[in-house]
Amino acid sequence: MALIVTRRASDSLSSEITPPHVFHNRRDFIKTAGLSLLAGAATASGLFSINAEAAVQRQKIAGFSKSSYGADEKLTPYEDVTTYNNYYEFGTGKNDPAHEALLFKPTPWTVSIEGAVKKAKQISIEDIFKIAPLQERIYRMRCVEGWSMVIPWVGFPLADLIKCAEPTGNAKYVEFISLADERSMPRVRVPILDWPYTEGLRMDEAMNPLTIMAVGLYGEMLPNQNGAPMRLVVPWKYGFKGAKAIVKIRFTDKMPQTTWMKAGPNEYGFYANVNPEVDHPRWTQSSERRIGGGLFSPRIKTKMFNGYAEQVAQLYTGMDLRKNY
Repeated sequence: MALIVTRRASDSLSSEITPPHVFHNRRDFIKTAGLSLLAGAATASGLFSINAEAAVQRQKIAGFSKSSYGADEKLTPYEDVTTYNNYYEFGTGKNDPAHEALLFKPTPWTVSIEGAVKKAKQISIEDIFKIAPLQERIYRMRCVEGWSMVIPWVGFPLADLIKCAEPTGNAKYVEFISLADERSMPRVRVPILDWPYTEGLRMDEAMNPLTIMAVGLYGEMLPNQNGAPMRLVVPWKYGFKGAKAIVKIRFTDKMPQTTWMKAGPNEYGFYANVNPEVDHPRWTQSSERRIGGGLFSPRIKTKMFNGYAEQVAQLYTGMDLRKNY
């Protein structure tokens, strides 16, 4: 079944105002807007093979189980999940990634394991799929800009990948580094952010059972615009923690300097825990608007840790969550 990309007018919400550092690069965007992606002529076969013709095909994932996570939640429609995205490598508009990433090739794909590990290694995406049984988990996802979704991810616990990586006792943090390829990601040619996109978790956050590596959604392989072939999902944190198209996982004894910490240190802290009591400098974080409910959908009250406090609050005992934002 072909994935039909629907172009929609962006909602003019105050919570979606373009950040100042992005606005100042607007002329650069205009200069590069006409640059086209290089269309690959891949001919490889198998589950992970995507060529120019098959790039927009929705590919089913076989053999995953369903979990009880979020079983009573109302799902955000597939069309909204896949056409309303933050993925600056493919553009700053919410609709940009859905069409700018069409010919992006998430295969072949290899992830490097580096840093404080017993032995540095590279793992193919095919072998990553074999690390642990795949499971569907329905998670609420909250964006710092004030919108949220409910998404049925398919993935496996990050803890299983960490065990495979064999970190040493010096590993206190896990750093995730995304692909930054100027040939296939047109906005990487522009200094919107400090490429490559980098994120990080404390080790106990990474090992929490809620933290997963997602390889699909709605029972299908991840679309390019949602982070194919593999992305991080941490449901109690704001969405920008979810590094996409991960090519390196590095274990370190020091807190990683993440992309948004460098871009806006007074707005985006390392922890990024959903805290409705701490407003973003430019908008409130006390409520959210669920995408897919229509232009005039009511705002709903945001819950601490995005509603996952029971599972994760103990990770931050004794911490000032106003300062550690």
